[in-house]
Amino acid sequence: MSDRKTGGLLLIFVLVFFNSSFADIRLPKLITDSMVLQRDQPLRIWGWASPQEKVKISFRGKSVTATAGNEGRWQAALPATKAGGPFEMRLQGKNLIVLKNILVGDVWLCSGQSNMVHQMGIHNVTYAEDIANANYPKIRQFWVPTSTSLSGPRDDIRQGAWKSANPKDINDFSAVAYFFARNIHEKHKVPIGIINASVGGTPIEAWTSEQGLKDFASITSVIQRNKDTARVNSLNKPSGVSNAPRLEPDKGSSGPVKWSDPAYLPKNWRNINVPGYWEDQGIRDLNGVVWYRKEINLPASMAGMPAKLFLGRIVDADVAFINGKQVGSTSYMYPQRRYNVPAGLLIAGKNLVVVRVQNNGGKGGFVPDKPYFLEAGDQKIDLKGDWQYKVGQVYRPATGRGGPGGISEQNQPTALYNAMIAPFTNYTIKGVLWYQGESNSGNPIEYRKLLPALISDWRHKFSQPALPFYHVQLPNYGDATYLPVESNWAMMREASLKTLNVPNTGMAVTIELGEWNDIHPDNKKDVGERLALIARRFNYGEKNLVYSGPLYQSSKIDGDRIILSFSNIGSGLISIDGEELSQFAIAGADKKFVWAKAKIEGDKVVVWSDEVPEPKYVRYAWADNPVGPNLYNAEKLPASPFRTDE
Repeated sequence: MSDRKTGGLLLIFVLVFFNSSFADIRLPKLITDSMVLQRDQPLRIWGWASPQEKVKISFRGKSVTATAGNEGRWQAALPATKAGGPFEMRLQGKNLIVLKNILVGDVWLCSGQSNMVHQMGIHNVTYAEDIANANYPKIRQFWVPTSTSLSGPRDDIRQGAWKSANPKDINDFSAVAYFFARNIHEKHKVPIGIINASVGGTPIEAWTSEQGLKDFASITSVIQRNKDTARVNSLNKPSGVSNAPRLEPDKGSSGPVKWSDPAYLPKNWRNINVPGYWEDQGIRDLNGVVWYRKEINLPASMAGMPAKLFLGRIVDADVAFINGKQVGSTSYMYPQRRYNVPAGLLIAGKNLVVVRVQNNGGKGGFVPDKPYFLEAGDQKIDLKGDWQYKVGQVYRPATGRGGPGGISEQNQPTALYNAMIAPFTNYTIKGVLWYQGESNSGNPIEYRKLLPALISDWRHKFSQPALPFYHVQLPNYGDATYLPVESNWAMMREASLKTLNVPNTGMAVTIELGEWNDIHPDNKKDVGERLALIARRFNYGEKNLVYSGPLYQSSKIDGDRIILSFSNIGSGLISIDGEELSQFAIAGADKKFVWAKAKIEGDKVVVWSDEVPEPKYVRYAWADNPVGPNLYNAEKLPASPFRTDE
């Protein structure tokens, strides 16, 4: 066949394929069966079809028509409608699409990093009863898959489906978002839709559009560099000389008898305490694999029973075995380890527990102050105490020089907005829930500007200038300190507090809901329900609802005392534990803070110290992990940390 004929046939094939690919109506992934649409607002529906094709959309007795543009995109707005459902929607063009089981209610976009990601299934012990009793067909979640784009906004996401809150699918629901939705649904019976677009370990810049970051010169320069696809590919392309650690085989996995096998005879193993880090117990600066083993004696009453193995948290990754059988594994440090042990595996008498722990940097091992036990029925075997360990693999830095390191696209400015938010900014929503900030704690001053910039950006992109935006102030985390200190996490909380100056915003204070040794605290229910209080007060007509703890308002120097005034005092200020007010610090003009005495006088708090006869400034709960801050209102909502010395 001649080249001319071949080329002609190829052209015909391309034209036929192009035309057929646009011949049928196509909808974005979010607009599908079981979706929740926003009540009392025009319903924006969009999609793709052949250029100039007319599309008729019919819903609840109303119809509108749209015409696809030259690029095949069409958009229409159905009239606002009341809550209800389930309904069907018909879309007629060259083909017919019928969407079923649609609800009309309130749609909340839930976004941020890992504490918004964390699903109910991760907390399946704490919330076992909530999972088992999840039967809310009118609470639905659409989980947006993680994706990035450095080149610009995308027009659709990769995949997704709306799922209702039932004992099976609830495990995939964001725990914070679910408890928020359940609280509102139970109070007001309105269908609630959750669009969850969140990714662990990500900074706020990644969630903001290029336009939203225009006032941040250093960030916009990064955005422009990242648009150079060849440059980004070269950074992420392996160089001729690897910068990865050089690896010898893991002795515990590669020998003739695996170290997890009960037939293995341990030699030259050393004693170590669990929980704890191996760097604190005689192993210096080791990155690699350490195997742990412990023999436990079980009573006959536990033999054969299904059980659950609690291994706290492990840095960084682990594989757990009982009697030679793998019962669980986790590839990163943050989730708590709660592994199911199948029936028939446990035996009366001696049982062998082996854990392979992999650490890539920093301290490796078992995080203290977490649960470590084996549970079967109502019986528990404590696993804390003496174990044995042996090093299976040591990571050695590679010799030689490699090329420049790669970049993590999900941490780059605009990358997550472009791929995970931009595709559905036409979708009308009720408001935004935001839980993020941990990844920006290294620069809290900039976060003061970045958070309001994100709010303004999303309001513009969703064409909803007054879009409610409710965020979570970071909880307590890290080592406790017993002297007044400086704190980046306290400054991040201050950035959140100042963002309340932006109209239609709210903040859930969580200063007592954290854990010193876990950046992902287990208590997600109170977080979600505190966000729900804000929404119920401002969006669901509960005008007299106390939705927040005390917020610092002003201070007045009165001789050797400072008198503090607060908003949101509810039915009055209290000490939640009945003890003297704690975590107040005071300073004079030198800003050298010391612990202060503090007491409640009516609706004020009076602060003083004999060490500071001429006070100027006060701080409250100003630390990464303040020890027992106890100022609350009578509705048992905590006061936000603050300072007067900015």
